[in-house]
Amino acid sequence: MAKDADKSDWKDFIWNPRTREFLGRTASSWGLILLFYLIFYICLAGLFALTMYVMLQTLDDHKPTWQDRLSTPGMMIRPKGDESLEIVYSIQNTESWDMYAQALDRFLDPYNNSIQVEKNDECTPDQYFVQEDSGDVKNNPKRSCQFNRTMLKECSGISDRYYGYQHGQPCIIIKLNRVIGMLPGKNGQAPYVTCGAKKYKVGKDEWKEDDIGELLYFPPNGTFNLMYYPYYGKKAQVNYSQPLVAVKFLNITVNQDVNIECKINANNIPIGSERDKFAGRVSFKLRINTN
Repeated sequence: MAKDADKSDWKDFIWNPRTREFLGRTASSWGLILLFYLIFYICLAGLFALTMYVMLQTLDDHKPTWQDRLSTPGMMIRPKGDESLEIVYSIQNTESWDMYAQALDRFLDPYNNSIQVEKNDECTPDQYFVQEDSGDVKNNPKRSCQFNRTMLKECSGISDRYYGYQHGQPCIIIKLNRVIGMLPGKNGQAPYVTCGAKKYKVGKDEWKEDDIGELLYFPPNGTFNLMYYPYYGKKAQVNYSQPLVAVKFLNITVNQDVNIECKINANNIPIGSERDKFAGRVSFKLRINTN
């Protein structure tokens, strides 16, 4: 009998024909609850939409409102391997170095002189190309300065389509990461790149560095000209051409790993931390085999 009573109670809870209640509530009670939550969630959605609208009014489509800008920008090289910064090839094996030449071709294609003349301006060297907004009137899109591929001379891939790799005198292209609004240099001194052998520990108190031989820099002195700064962002400067520095290794030691470090030098950029190998510097391994 107790089981039948429990079963009857459950049936009455789900639907009670005498009181016309469903799950313990009448239709009017359910209607009021649904109406309350409908109004409640409409108000929440309206408050969220209003908050988003007010926030979006403070944003600029062409420039981030807040930047967590690093004091020392990173550096990177081209060509580079998929997972590591190693350039290893054999002079006798064409396929081992031709892939590096092809990678540089693809990277430098946007720097062809014809493309640069069409899209960018010929700017005044050795001074910042500042393009300020006029009050509430945005000066967008902003113009960009030409960086012609021919400025890299022996490392442009024009006079030597293999960038020196076939003769054991490879070219490495270095770029400084883009940072919006950065002015990398003061008192007219442009930042420049220097490369050297990276010291490594071989004993408890003994350090060694490899022989990297003579280097050539393009443009001269490995300089990032001031006219390419400041950078205003991808949307504001749609045709911006990042300045490059090429380093050509003329007589590097062959048949052994050579550890190289290139760094940026500027009078207003602090030296990067050793914990971050890309902060103001980049380290890579170069190995040229003769057989």
